[in-house]
Amino acid sequence: MQISASRPSNHFCDLNFDEINEDDDFIWEQLEEGKDEGKQKKPIFPSVSNCEQTVSKPTRKQESRLSIILIRQGLFIVYKTLFVVCLTINIIALAFAANGHFPYARNRAVIFSIANIFALTLCRSEAFLRIVFWLAVKVLGRPWVPLPIKTATTSLLQSLGGIHSSCGISSVAWLTYALVFALKNRENTSSEIISVASIILSLLCFSCLAALPLVSHLHHNVFERIHRFGGWTALGLLWAFIILTISYDPITKSYSKQLGSRLIRRQEFWFTIAITIIIMIPWLTIRRVPVKVTAPSGHASIIKFEGGVITGLLGRISPSPFSEWHAFGIISDAKTEHMMLAGAVGDFTKSLVSNPPTHLFRHLRVFVIPFAAMLGRSVLGRPNVSQLSVNAAKKWGAEVVIVTSNPKGSRDVVNACKGAGIPVFGPIWDS
Repeated sequence: MQISASRPSNHFCDLNFDEINEDDDFIWEQLEEGKDEGKQKKPIFPSVSNCEQTVSKPTRKQESRLSIILIRQGLFIVYKTLFVVCLTINIIALAFAANGHFPYARNRAVIFSIANIFALTLCRSEAFLRIVFWLAVKVLGRPWVPLPIKTATTSLLQSLGGIHSSCGISSVAWLTYALVFALKNRENTSSEIISVASIILSLLCFSCLAALPLVSHLHHNVFERIHRFGGWTALGLLWAFIILTISYDPITKSYSKQLGSRLIRRQEFWFTIAITIIIMIPWLTIRRVPVKVTAPSGHASIIKFEGGVITGLLGRISPSPFSEWHAFGIISDAKTEHMMLAGAVGDFTKSLVSNPPTHLFRHLRVFVIPFAAMLGRSVLGRPNVSQLSVNAAKKWGAEVVIVTSNPKGSRDVVNACKGAGIPVFGPIWDS
C-alpha cells in the first residue's frame, strides 16, 4: 500500500471489511467507547505491517481549498453547463422583451423574475428532490438500463445547483428590467410599489453576492445567514408587492380592497404560494432531540441518537434551527440507535468535543447513499485513498464510486477513478 504525503485527516478511515463483517456489535461498542484498538483481541483497523513505513515529502506547495474549487474542477462540468444554458435562455428572452419582440415578457417581467425564484427554490427543495430521486431510481434503477444513462441522469440531478445559481442571477436581471420599465412609466404605478420592488432587488443582489465562492467558502456562516434571513425578508416583501400591485388602480391612483377575485386570476399569486409552501416544508420536519455525545479523542466526536435507521442516510444537525446546519453520514445498528461521527474541524464540531450538548435540532435528509468509511493514521500519514478507491472498485466490481471528502481529497479520488475508466461522483462545492 502506498502512503500519500498529505496531512492526516479524520475524514477517512482504513477499515478492512472482510475482517469486521462477522462482529458488527463488537465494532459498534468499541467505536462508541473509543477504546485503544491495540488492547483488543480483534482490531478494527488492519495492522500497519501491510503499509510502508516511509512517507514521501511533499514536492510542491499545498493548494488552497478555494483554488481547487474554482480552478481545478474544469470548465465543462455539468453544473457549469446547466448554469450557462439556463442563463443564456433567460438573457435571450430578456433581450427579445427589451427590443419589443416579446410583448408578454415586456409587460409582465415581474412574472419571469418570480418564476426564476420558484425554479431556484424548487432546485433546493428536499421534498421535491426526494420525489425526483425516487422516480429516477424506480425508472432507471433496473439492471437492463445502460450504465451511461444512469450516470448521466445522476450527474444531472447532482448538478441542479447550476440551475439554482443561474435562476438567482436571472431573477435579478428580470426584476431590474421590470423596475426600470416601471420608472419609465411612473404614471401607471405607485411610490409604494417602486419602494418595495427596490428593497426586494437589493436583497436578491446581496444574496447573489454572498453566494460568490470567495464569500460562501471563506465566510460560509455569513453566506448562510444572508441567504436564510434575506430570503425570508424578500419573501415577505414579495407578498406585499403582489398585494400592492394587484390592488392598485392606475386610473384612480388608489388601492382596491376587493382582492380575492383578482388574486386567484394572477400568475404571480400562484407562483408565490408555491414558493412559500416549498420554503415552509423542511421547517415543519425539524425536531429537538436528545443526544449522547462522546469524544474518543480531541479530533472527533460520536453523536448518538435513539432509534435505528437505514445505514447510509445523511442527517443534518444544528445547535439552533436559525443558525448553521451541518450534514453527517449516519451509522446505525438498524435496531435501537444510530450515530454520527463528526471530525472536529470547525467551531460547531469542536464544541461537540469541548462542550458536549444534551440536545440538538435535526432532520433527516432524503438521500440514501451506500458508503464505506476510511480513516487515516496520524503516524504514517493518510493512505493513498485514490489508489485504494480504484483497487476497491475493481475488486468489488462497483458500477460507480461515490466520494465525499475535502476538495483536494475528492479531486484526487475523482481524477484517479476517471483515469481508470470508473464512473465516479464527488462533491461539487456549490453551497
